[in-house]
Amino acid sequence: MIERHLNSLPLWFLENLLNHREIYHFISTRVGGFSNPPYDSLNLGFHVGDNPELVLKNRERLATAMKIPLDNFITARQVHNSNVAVITEELKGRGAFNFDTAISATDAMVTDTPNICLMVLQADCVPLLFFDLKKKVIGVAHAGWKGTVRVVAQNTVKVLKEKFNCSPDDILVGIGPAIGPCCYEIGPEVVIQIDKAFHNKREYINETSDGKHYFNLWEANKMQLVQSGIPEKNIEIAKICTYCNHPVFFSYRHQQRETGRFGAGIMLK
Repeated sequence: MIERHLNSLPLWFLENLLNHREIYHFISTRVGGFSNPPYDSLNLGFHVGDNPELVLKNRERLATAMKIPLDNFITARQVHNSNVAVITEELKGRGAFNFDTAISATDAMVTDTPNICLMVLQADCVPLLFFDLKKKVIGVAHAGWKGTVRVVAQNTVKVLKEKFNCSPDDILVGIGPAIGPCCYEIGPEVVIQIDKAFHNKREYINETSDGKHYFNLWEANKMQLVQSGIPEKNIEIAKICTYCNHPVFFSYRHQQRETGRFGAGIMLK
């Protein structure tokens, strides 16, 4: 990933997506906004208890920096499931100015319509950005441990193939900042569900000598993409841990739950 300042706002960009002129994309940080602690400062989430007027100012600042009208953004009410919404022109702007109009119960969105900026919000969960080079289709997904075991990444690829006739060979994917395997300790009840979902394969869980378990969200989602036919060379993992880098990115775990959300977005020009 590469950090750049647009209109003095620090934003991050995935290298495998950055040089494609057909799209805009970004990963925001927690820096450069208007929200007060514990949401300081560029909180983009209306649903976390922050002052909605400040959240709107933060979103407007991001939109100005990216030179994308806020009316073009679209967000969802993320519920840690594997639903994938196909976004059409008439849905543009849903969730951009408030939480009530966000796409209901969805953790992934795809579209082939230009000038719609798909954005997911997170504070430790994995953001995934998709771009089909040939079909000119984009997608986003939000994957915490629940979304990962419910294979939201795999479902997103499935919808790209079924609805847009995309070939996995043509799809680029960026896996953005999220809590890393260094810090994502999970309890035995989560281990059981991961074992069930991945047929007792333990390559995504590191067990320490004192019996603690750490989940590798990055690799578990990459595995789903590869199993869906996407070549490894098409996948970039940021490998930036939000817990370790909590001064830059919101971390639900580090802030002990009450915190803001940063965004990951992509738009066809």
